[in-house]
Amino acid sequence: MKKTLNFKNKMMKKILFVVVVFGTMMLSLNTFAQKQYKFGHIDSNQLLSIMPEREKAKTDLEAHAKQLEQTLTGMQSELERKYQDYVTSADSLSKLIRQTKEAELNEMQQRMQTFQQNAQQELSQKENELLQPIIQKARTAIKEVADERGYIYVFDSGTGVLLHWSEESEDLMPFVKVKLGIK
Repeated sequence: MKKTLNFKNKMMKKILFVVVVFGTMMLSLNTFAQKQYKFGHIDSNQLLSIMPEREKAKTDLEAHAKQLEQTLTGMQSELERKYQDYVTSADSLSKLIRQTKEAELNEMQQRMQTFQQNAQQELSQKENELLQPIIQKARTAIKEVADERGYIYVFDSGTGVLLHWSEESEDLMPFVKVKLGIK
């Protein structure tokens, strides 16, 4: 009988141990399951396109581009005029004057090409200069919304580079629009 009690005691201890271990595991899993990691997404290109500051930047950039284009058009007109003058009088010019005018035309064409390249670079720099504060404002608003709403990751669905996409991913566009005062 002592053996039976001893056996029952050992068996009860083993069962109790298994129950405690299983209970601890379930509690740990439950705690882990309760810790939800929130993922969100936003189309940053769409956000930037609806920000009021974007329209002013676009207008400023277009004005700058128009100014550069007018200068280039003036250079082209002058080159065309001088070329026409050269063509109409080429037969009556001495070899030295003809060579001088050809060199002048080549130099003007080279200056025009250089201006065009520099204008493209300047326009690109101007665009970056105008957009950088807008992009920074959008990033700050996205970060603030993500922090306020407990998101650990926010993916940019506008770039096409998504590490993970799920139906449970929440679009933050409405919240960021509110944060920026956009309707």
